[in-house]
Amino acid sequence: MIVALMAMSLMVALGTALILTTVTETKIVTNFRNNSESLYAADAGLERALDDMLTIPDWNNLLNGSAKSALVDGPPTGTRTLADGAVLSLDELVNMANCQKLTACSQSDMQAVTTERPWGLNNPQWQLFAYGPLNTVLPQGGINSPWYVVVMVGDDPSENDNDPLHDGVSQSNPGSGVLAMRAEAFGPKGNHKAIELTVARTDTTELERGYTGQRGQDEQNRRARKAAVQTPGKSLTNKALTLATGGIS
Repeated sequence: MIVALMAMSLMVALGTALILTTVTETKIVTNFRNNSESLYAADAGLERALDDMLTIPDWNNLLNGSAKSALVDGPPTGTRTLADGAVLSLDELVNMANCQKLTACSQSDMQAVTTERPWGLNNPQWQLFAYGPLNTVLPQGGINSPWYVVVMVGDDPSENDNDPLHDGVSQSNPGSGVLAMRAEAFGPKGNHKAIELTVARTDTTELERGYTGQRGQDEQNRRARKAAVQTPGKSLTNKALTLATGGIS
């Protein structure tokens, strides 16, 4: 009987360990999946917003908040209820981006030099441009996702014109055509990813993707922003494919 009880105890211990391992592995896989999906969701919202930016000739309307993407689900204020029942405040989200506060930011708050925003008077003053469920990114549908995406735009801080509400207003830089973009995705169980990007208008109808300042970093982590694009790149004017003997050149 003692041997049987010991054997039974051993089997119970092994079974418990197996169950705990399985549950833990399942949670790890789920968190990894959600973490990856939130990054892709933010990237998808960013790409959708870039398409809409091509239709706006004056980028100053982006910086003053008067121009919006077609990807919106109502007024650019108030709260949104996410798929898992969590509540997201658009006002608090913009305030956190502009001055790391949940309450409204004053002008001095947005111009303060901090670790997150070291450019002072040239700190971007983020404006909501696109916001809505990821399901609505494609007009024809076809996406089944619980993520909610938000895209904000701001002036490129490398302009050094001390005017974040205009896209280059100094005599030496009358119109740079360079903006900063910030995309954030919110998903189940508090999953959150943010991407910051610099884009430049070229001499064609395309946009040039600039250096990625933050890609796939959690909001709690400090960001190391790279230097923004200073001037638009050249357009691709010629593409040629030459067939040579023995291969392709």
